[in-house]
Amino acid sequence: MAGLKYLSGFGNELSSEDPRCPGALPEGQNSPQVCPYGLYAEQLSGSAFTCPRPANKRSWFYRILPSVKHKPFTAVPSGNLTENWNEVEPDPNQLRWLPFTIPKSTEKKVDFVAGLHTVCGAGDAKSRNGIGIHMYTCNTSMVDRCFNNSDGDFLIVPQQGEILITTEFGKMMVEPNEICVIQQGMRFSVDVFGETRGYILEVYGAHFELPDLGPIGANGLANPRDFLCPVAWYEDRKVATGYTVINKYQGKLFACQQDFSPFNVVAWHGNYTPYKYNLKNFMVINCVAFDHADPSIFTVLTAKSTRPGVAIADFVIFPPRWGVADHTFRPPYYHRNCMSEFMGLIHGHYEAKEEGFQPGGASLHSMMTPHGPDAECFEKNSTAELKPERVAEGTMAFMFESSFSMAVTKWGLQTCQRLDKSYYQCWEPLRSHFNPNWKSAWGN
Repeated sequence: MAGLKYLSGFGNELSSEDPRCPGALPEGQNSPQVCPYGLYAEQLSGSAFTCPRPANKRSWFYRILPSVKHKPFTAVPSGNLTENWNEVEPDPNQLRWLPFTIPKSTEKKVDFVAGLHTVCGAGDAKSRNGIGIHMYTCNTSMVDRCFNNSDGDFLIVPQQGEILITTEFGKMMVEPNEICVIQQGMRFSVDVFGETRGYILEVYGAHFELPDLGPIGANGLANPRDFLCPVAWYEDRKVATGYTVINKYQGKLFACQQDFSPFNVVAWHGNYTPYKYNLKNFMVINCVAFDHADPSIFTVLTAKSTRPGVAIADFVIFPPRWGVADHTFRPPYYHRNCMSEFMGLIHGHYEAKEEGFQPGGASLHSMMTPHGPDAECFEKNSTAELKPERVAEGTMAFMFESSFSMAVTKWGLQTCQRLDKSYYQCWEPLRSHFNPNWKSAWGN
């Protein structure tokens, strides 16, 4: 949407008021006896009150009516959104999905919430430790409906179609090659403009943060100034037919009714906000001498666990960059990992598997499941001339990497009917090149 404005900075203390109501933010205190314009003060806490300041997250809303004014929540069908990790037997195989099907609007109207499908995950929302990975496939906007996730944070990766997200903090337009994060408890609604598809990484019990840079220094990877937060926008709208608030709580969906729009926040301040980021702004670090660096150098955001250096989940991208490493097999190496790796493709062709891995599809290489370049990629890059070259030009692949051993849902393995059961065959042509009489070209 043309004309949308944003505030910049990651985790900053920000403040915003709708220009229609100047002075709506109270001066010098959070909860005056009477708020400007007769508004209600409401705090949204994203951390315990007593968290250390660097980890303390909260924002104050100044709104026309408080969010507590609603009818009771009642259970509603959850569709293919689930936290049941025991629906089917575990499957340790390499898994790949063809592009997930988007429902045709001529056949059935499906909005963002109705189009949520859980592919895999692990852990437990009740104990606040775990993740879920979902697809959204939809074709119509949410009308007089909003969603909030009481279980955790959503990191949303649009793949096809831009999405206009209205939140209590304001509006964000998020396009493919951008991401957004809607943190725990924030109410939002999604407008779409045609057939729309994307990926979601949900984390319980932690918020996303920028990875530590260590010896890289003060700058690099995703820079804080490139993260954008919405500015205050409100509507004072009565909904006589009822406005539905959908709440994801302990892995189930619940709904309640109220007679007004929840997007009635005239002003806000704090450091607990939704935000978006354009992946083209990622400052890529790469090897300039030899060997293939570990993919952790491409981490955009991380949700840390309590173990140092171990993430509940990392969001990693494989952006366009230069490949210049000498006497090196430049594609990703063959690998068995103590982490789980879920990959998606926004557009283009992933370097290690140019065929079969398609935009809107996905792959899962589970904990300690072998994976790596297909046979064609290996043969081609074992003999390629090692001159400086652009890698992943016109491509954006990404990975959700997690320390959890993820279970795939029944929908992911069966119901979606997009599982590529021939995936393993891409490695079948690999052949032995072993030569016991080999002599190093470098001499001894």
